[in-house]
Amino acid sequence: MGRTPAEGRAISEKRVRVNEQIRISPIRLIGAEGEQIGIVSLDQARERADETGLDLVEVAPEARPPVVKLMDYGKFKYEEARAAKEARKKQHTVHVKEVKFRPGIEDHDYAFKVRHARRFLEEGNKVKLTMRFRGRQVTHAGLGRDVLVRVTQDLQDVGKVESQPSFEGRIMSMVLAPLKSR
Repeated sequence: MGRTPAEGRAISEKRVRVNEQIRISPIRLIGAEGEQIGIVSLDQARERADETGLDLVEVAPEARPPVVKLMDYGKFKYEEARAAKEARKKQHTVHVKEVKFRPGIEDHDYAFKVRHARRFLEEGNKVKLTMRFRGRQVTHAGLGRDVLVRVTQDLQDVGKVESQPSFEGRIMSMVLAPLKSR
């Protein structure tokens, strides 16, 4: 079974051989500017690296002969770490935001909470709709379910039902997920 590119990169990052760690000779050498130098012995490559003040870094160990590039290894690691940091900054983590309702909710409160749920969905977060029953309200679970169904209908343009309403003790809850097109 083949590896995904990300898995391949993770494995190759762990096993990068530099300078004296490289043992296999001959090697295919690539210059500092990316130009092909050709297949040379390991000793010749080390001499060339010493002359230019650069490191030998194995970039394709699975190739035959292995591909080695002349580069400043410290600078390479720094650039790689910076690129990884930028990638982490740009990725969006999905959070589950909770909006709580009661069975006898008034129109203004309902509109206020639906507006919050809409904003959360538009930001790309999931929304957990919670219906809390007090005292004897639990005998009228249908009223709470009607409110949750009304919320899903009001938000169907920005979200879809991920889990149907479920009852746990005195709390009925369901989850809405943002639509993919957002």
